[in-house]
Amino acid sequence: MFDPPFRHWLRHMAAVPKGFLRYQVLELLNEKPLSGSEIMNEIEKRTNGHWRPSPGSVYPLLAWLQDNGYIKEVPSEESGVRRYTLTDKGKQLLEEQRKLKTHFGKGCKFFSPPLFGFMWYRIPHEEAEKLRIAASRLIRAFFKLSLNLEEHFTDQAFKETLRILEEMAQELEDLNKKISGEGSS
Repeated sequence: MFDPPFRHWLRHMAAVPKGFLRYQVLELLNEKPLSGSEIMNEIEKRTNGHWRPSPGSVYPLLAWLQDNGYIKEVPSEESGVRRYTLTDKGKQLLEEQRKLKTHFGKGCKFFSPPLFGFMWYRIPHEEAEKLRIAASRLIRAFFKLSLNLEEHFTDQAFKETLRILEEMAQELEDLNKKISGEGSS
C-alpha cells in the first residue's frame, strides 16, 4: 500500500476524522443488527482492509450509543452474541449525521490532507505547488462526486464513475512505470 516511511507518518497522524466511526456504525446498524466484532469486520471489508477500528474504539462507542438511547440490544440467539440495532432516536441521529455530511460536502471547501504538502519535497517549490493544487482539486472533485453519486445513484452514473476512475488509475500506473523505467525493458 505505502512505502515504509509513509506508513510511519500515517501511524502518527489522525487518519480517521472525528465522528467518522460513529457515522459508520449508525449506517451499518441501520442496515441490520450487528455485534461489535461484526461492525469491525464490516468496516475493514468496506475499506478494503485499509482500516479496522479497534475494540477500544467500537465497544465504548456502542456503550455510549446504548446509554443515550440511540441503539438497543436485540434479543440474542442461541449463540449469545450481542447484536445492536438503531432505535427511533438513533435513526434521527443518523439523519442529522447524513445532513451534516451533505452540508460539509456542499458548503465547505474540502482541503487535501497535510501529507500532500510533503509528498513532493524534493521538487522545486513552484512545481510542487502546482501538483498540490491539482491533487486538492482531484480530492474535492472525488468527494463531491461521492456525495452526488450517493444522493442521485443511477446505474449509468455508477458505470461512468467506475470507467473514469479505472482509466485515471491506469494512466497513473502507466506514468509511474514510465517515470521509474519499469516499462522500458
